[in-house]
Amino acid sequence: MKKWETIIGLEIHLEIKTKSKLFCSCPNQETSKPNQNICPICLGHPGTLPQLNKQALKQGIKLGLAVKGKLADFCNFDRKNYFYPDLPKGYQISQYQLPLIRGGEIKTELGKVRLERIHLEEDTAKLFHQKNNSQLDFNRAGIPLLEIVTQPELKSAATAKNFLEELQKIVRYLSISQAEMSQGQMRCDANISLRPLGDKKYYPKTEIKNLNSFKAVEKALLFEEKRQKELWEKNTPPLYQTTRGWDEKNNCTRLQRGKEEKKDYRYFPEPDLPPLKIKELEKQGIKIREIENELSELPLEKKQRFIREYGFNKDQAEVLIQEKTIAHYTEKVISELQAWLLSLETVEGSPQEIWENNKAKFSKLLVKWLIDFCLPLSKKTKKSLERITPENFAEALIYFYREKKLNDTMIKFILAEMFENQCDLDIVLMETDIKDAMNKKYDLNTIIKQVLDDNLEVVKKIVVEHKTQAIKFLIGQVMKKTEHGDAKVVEDKISEQLINYVNKFKDN
Repeated sequence: MKKWETIIGLEIHLEIKTKSKLFCSCPNQETSKPNQNICPICLGHPGTLPQLNKQALKQGIKLGLAVKGKLADFCNFDRKNYFYPDLPKGYQISQYQLPLIRGGEIKTELGKVRLERIHLEEDTAKLFHQKNNSQLDFNRAGIPLLEIVTQPELKSAATAKNFLEELQKIVRYLSISQAEMSQGQMRCDANISLRPLGDKKYYPKTEIKNLNSFKAVEKALLFEEKRQKELWEKNTPPLYQTTRGWDEKNNCTRLQRGKEEKKDYRYFPEPDLPPLKIKELEKQGIKIREIENELSELPLEKKQRFIREYGFNKDQAEVLIQEKTIAHYTEKVISELQAWLLSLETVEGSPQEIWENNKAKFSKLLVKWLIDFCLPLSKKTKKSLERITPENFAEALIYFYREKKLNDTMIKFILAEMFENQCDLDIVLMETDIKDAMNKKYDLNTIIKQVLDDNLEVVKKIVVEHKTQAIKFLIGQVMKKTEHGDAKVVEDKISEQLINYVNKFKDN
């Protein structure tokens, strides 16, 4: 039986974070009102002249340098000609012959992905198809995009998905784009073809569109790989390039049209925009050295370092580096922890030895209370993690480790108080009896009464059928509502109130 090799290439369109559009001063921002952020330039009126957005150019250079691409000495813009209603000028200003960046690579968990090019181009309008008509919203027309094209050498749907996830993290770290696929800020066209194993020839590819999530990219590629494999096995491989859309509802691709080739776009240099000479950019206020200095450690490198230096496992490190602000907060906490450990009289050795000896236990504490409690609390309340300063968080971890009598419920109470009131650990600890403070804050009697009234069937089992084990369910419900509270105290108070329900069920 023949075996087949899968060949995948990706084309990603990334919305760049700028104040204005690529060639005009219209705001580059989301708005629910159609056709508000428009002007004669982005509508393609005759006689208008585009002017390049320098911030968009700077962002493109930044990404190119971050992925070790080659910055062009000289590049220009081209007109990409094709007819479609969402194209106000009848052509799109893009880059073809001389792109801003050539080459580059992005390292992922599944291997290195080489890039062919990164170039600037303008976005098109948005087309809405209705039952009897179609409508156009030109707010998106002219928004700056970076098109990122990979080499056609990815071998699996999983690799493609992993690459896109890594790319999203990188552009977020560099503050180039939010890259939310569900909001159209990052759009991907996936090209796929098969060939007999060992054959070096490229066969007609299928371009898949309508992919609005990483999962959709993976599922669409897996479907198309299976479909094309069946065609090859029947000795009827694809004879020409096609474009297919992903049908999320039915988990399949559907034929849309024949795929254009580069010659069909009739590219020619954009006459209204001067060529870009990189050596002359400093005269326009764009300094390559300054952009290089803005580059930071990329997410995958940071993840590997978190595992190596701090003792986190792969999944823990992934959570902590997902957002640049969280990664920075984590490192600040660890730095403060190290300083606290050095100040303790009970520890001995060099700073490195002291950290190595204590790394495992404090990394475990950090994971438990940062990942499992404080991060969810921050997301739930939509408030900054910095409400507990890294210094205070580190001090709290030291305190939790030394005070063995503290249970998880008490620790949650302490951290929640520090977060809610933005206060130091010492302020919370001024409450001489944490248990009493917890009970007072959450008025346990009132909450218990509410839980009992909401769960009368469980109460009946306890007071009438004497199924005392059912009280554990009530304890859990009370603690879930308060998110705090001592289990023994809660059980005692529930038992006190259950007496009030005996006569109630007798009367019934």
